[in-house]
Amino acid sequence: MIKNSLPETTLTLSDFHYDLPEERIAQTPVYPRDSSRLMVIDRKSGEREHKVFSDIIDYLEEGDTLVINETRVIPARIIGHRSYRFDASLGKCVKTDSTSPVELLLLKQIENDLWEALAGPGKRAKVGDVIEFGDGKLTAKVEAIVDGGCRRVRFTPASCYDSLFDALDDLGTMPLPPYITEKLEDQDRYQTVYSKTQGSAAAPTAGLHFTEELLDRIEEKGIKIARVLLHVGLGTFRPVKEENITDHEMHSEFICVTDETAELINSRRAAGGRTVAVGTTSCRVLESVSGDDGLVKAYSGDTGIFIYPGYTFKATDALITNFHLPESTLLMLVSAFADRELMLDAYDEAVREKYRFFSFGDAMFIR
Repeated sequence: MIKNSLPETTLTLSDFHYDLPEERIAQTPVYPRDSSRLMVIDRKSGEREHKVFSDIIDYLEEGDTLVINETRVIPARIIGHRSYRFDASLGKCVKTDSTSPVELLLLKQIENDLWEALAGPGKRAKVGDVIEFGDGKLTAKVEAIVDGGCRRVRFTPASCYDSLFDALDDLGTMPLPPYITEKLEDQDRYQTVYSKTQGSAAAPTAGLHFTEELLDRIEEKGIKIARVLLHVGLGTFRPVKEENITDHEMHSEFICVTDETAELINSRRAAGGRTVAVGTTSCRVLESVSGDDGLVKAYSGDTGIFIYPGYTFKATDALITNFHLPESTLLMLVSAFADRELMLDAYDEAVREKYRFFSFGDAMFIR
């Protein structure tokens, strides 16, 4: 698994706090996607402009490479009940009549139908327990408890499904963040228009602003689009609880960069073009697979890279991103890409200017 060598820092969790009124948290997406607002930030001068997201094309230049994360969100939240519990005194599973709900949030595919998941309540998901969904259409056996209290569970879909993903499409729901309390009428609005490979527990939200038409116009301008993959899991949205941020342990997430993608990014950058990451997930992929020479290498595996101020970026020249939660690893990453005080000041300005925050909120372009 890839990890960065963490730089020393005197910054603490409270150094990444800002005040956000609850009404600034976006509850619903805007239509069309590219009509959201865009704050453009020059990280050298500190100059800021207020635009509409479709204006992003004016800030992208011929020769640039736009790096997008093609992951697709799965209906990763499923609710069932424990049908068998492991009885240690008997050394075997015994059937239960419990109808008390057990919720699983799938985070990461280990192999085939073996997944890492969050379970609630944990007392109903002990090792050996069997959880049943949809009147037995899908079962999950808890095989282990791993880091952070996550469960490793093995699913068995009924024969009426071709795969676990088919079962999830039938029985699962979209795992919207807890701060979104309104019902999402159009489930595809929590997918990017270029999503392809199933496996994420959350959307790479910076990509939600792009329309197919905007992407076509970007390519027509001479900007190439490079696809990478990071399946968003606990590493991206797990809260930081340690006051000393260097004590925070990132949960690993699966990433993939093909030889073709690496060659495209490297050749364009060598010719003088910028590498523009769409979202912190694409940025983390780039920084995970690049060396000190800035060259991107093909890779398929896990990353646990944690980026915060003091980190030296190797492969990312510009960043499109949303406005992130206070004290989050995502805010730490953008505060490493630009100056921390500049970012916090920009966030305060965004509050004053009534920008919309978080997953369905507005965006910024840091160049």
